[in-house]
Amino acid sequence: MADKIIQVDRKRVRTIQVLITLFLLLGLGVVMVYDSSVAEAQRLFSDKFYFVKRHLIWVVLGIISMAVVSKIPTRLIQKISPYLFGISAAMLAFVLVPGLGSAAQGARRWFYLGKSVYFQPSELVKLSTVLYFAMWLKNKQKLSHPLILLGAIIFLLILQPDFGTAIIIAATGFLMMFVSGMPYKNIAVLFMVCVIAGLGLSISAPYRLERIRTFLDPTKNPYGSSYHINQALIAFGSGGWWGLGLGRSRQKFEYLPEASTDSIFAVAGEELGLIGSTSIVLLFVLLYWQFFRIAMREKDDYRRLLTVGLSGWLSIQTLVNLGSLTALMPMTGVPLPFISYGGSSLIVQMLTLGILLRINLTQR
Repeated sequence: MADKIIQVDRKRVRTIQVLITLFLLLGLGVVMVYDSSVAEAQRLFSDKFYFVKRHLIWVVLGIISMAVVSKIPTRLIQKISPYLFGISAAMLAFVLVPGLGSAAQGARRWFYLGKSVYFQPSELVKLSTVLYFAMWLKNKQKLSHPLILLGAIIFLLILQPDFGTAIIIAATGFLMMFVSGMPYKNIAVLFMVCVIAGLGLSISAPYRLERIRTFLDPTKNPYGSSYHINQALIAFGSGGWWGLGLGRSRQKFEYLPEASTDSIFAVAGEELGLIGSTSIVLLFVLLYWQFFRIAMREKDDYRRLLTVGLSGWLSIQTLVNLGSLTALMPMTGVPLPFISYGGSSLIVQMLTLGILLRINLTQR
């Protein structure tokens, strides 16, 4: 009896730690979204609070969504996962149809819902793929069916094109296969196939090949293909140890592309410096470490795979975003979880947190 009480108390303490870390990241996100979007909001809408007001709405809706999902039993989530996967995959296909999906900057990734509200189905696909894949791996069924579907999802993402999300989903799938106990030989063969396919896709598309060349030599074309990474590195360099101070970023005045979304960490680095940006990274490490601890202590195969997959997806996306902006990997446009501006991504991330909290607090 005493052991059960201690175990419950530990779970509650862990939940409190997760929520404190999460709300620190969300609060920082609100501040940085306002700070990084001021110039663009003023130019486009004559309202410097335009983006942060919308972001606050998404934050509130995200918290409500997290609270609601945390009450749903994981058994029910397992039952509905095939249907959710099918719906999200269908939306991923329909978004490619002209007239249904909206295009911007050479990519067709969004549904326009009206009143400047867009929905990006690839964000929902990240969640639904993990839910569906965990179900199959748990049942130890023949993997040809889900692997074919996973390949189809990645193919649709590349058609958008959204190579960053394709990489995140593929990497998350490999992590889940590794944890499930799949023979290493099979994983190695699949990994080599993915590497060869990835290299082929990179070479076949000129803009992807140019990104690789830019990664190898960021100074090659500072006003062309390497403009984005150069502006990000200038932001980090300008910040120094302690930063320029909140509100004093120069790069946010439309020098740095996607300042409030994919590149928001560069603005944070400029204003908060190395000390501040390192503190943000440590918050992410603390948050994800709590989830991996939950996974290590979980006895149920499905719940363990689900925890590894969901926390792994968020961790991998964070690494891809930070690695891209610091020139540690080729530039890839994905948002920074819980901080970047974007309704679709934030809502889905908060739904994910709701499922993880459910797994931590209950046995079903």
